[in-house]
Amino acid sequence: MIPRELFRKIRRIEIRTKGLVNNFFGGEYHSAFKGLGIEFSEVRPYQVGDDIRSIDWNVSARTGETYVKVFEEEREQTLMLVVDVSGSEDFGSQAQFKREGAAEICAIIGFSAISNNDKVGLLLTSDRVELFVPPKKGRRHVLRLLRDLFAHEPESRKTDLAAALNYLPRMLNRRSIVLVISDFMDEGFEKALRVVARRHDTIGVRLEDPREQTLPRMGLVELTDAETGETVIVDTSDRRVREAFAASARTRRAQLDDLFRRIGMDHVTIRMDEGYVEPLIRFFRQRNRRRA
Repeated sequence: MIPRELFRKIRRIEIRTKGLVNNFFGGEYHSAFKGLGIEFSEVRPYQVGDDIRSIDWNVSARTGETYVKVFEEEREQTLMLVVDVSGSEDFGSQAQFKREGAAEICAIIGFSAISNNDKVGLLLTSDRVELFVPPKKGRRHVLRLLRDLFAHEPESRKTDLAAALNYLPRMLNRRSIVLVISDFMDEGFEKALRVVARRHDTIGVRLEDPREQTLPRMGLVELTDAETGETVIVDTSDRRVREAFAASARTRRAQLDDLFRRIGMDHVTIRMDEGYVEPLIRFFRQRNRRRA
């Protein structure tokens, strides 16, 4: 039985994302994630303007008339949402935590997928595989995934993305779309990510909170690592401290950008103070232009 407040939250997200899917994301999703190939549909009589390379010579010889083969895009695909639920995702200096932002992104992409008759699955990860939900179709299934995203209590607060990425290939028996939604505050996952990206259409969705990029000037501040529990006192009035913090964040982002580039996978950054709608639409359209 879903708690009433959780049910209301999921229902609000469904209502909010439904209009976005109908007006923006449904078509952009379809264009951005083409089918796996083309499959034979039928033969029909030749019409002026048809490509002569599509003529079915066997059927034409039997009937004495010219027929062509018709092919259609093999549309149905599988979308796998890999979501980081480690302790650092439960941070937010804005209106919502990163984990809540991840859930809304999953909603908009998930409803876009089922509007295109695709299957959607979910993998929650910390430093282990927390939950795996096999891909299925339908609105009720996406609502179930949202419930799991909000209701699941992680067993661990630490991060090991390689654990999920190494697990994933065993669960997907055909080429799929894989969205890895995380702040990517981890190391040692490059090899596993490279393997997944080689077999699947893999996209990194990086979540950022502005307070993870710059420190405001607030005097002495106690900072706690959400994953280890370690606490330190930082003097944010010291310009050198603020500059070192910002430089470290820039280096981390540049290293991740370089990793995605070397692997050859698409990625998009979502800042919690800017929302996810515009960055996602911009990402889809840029991807469509590159594919065109």
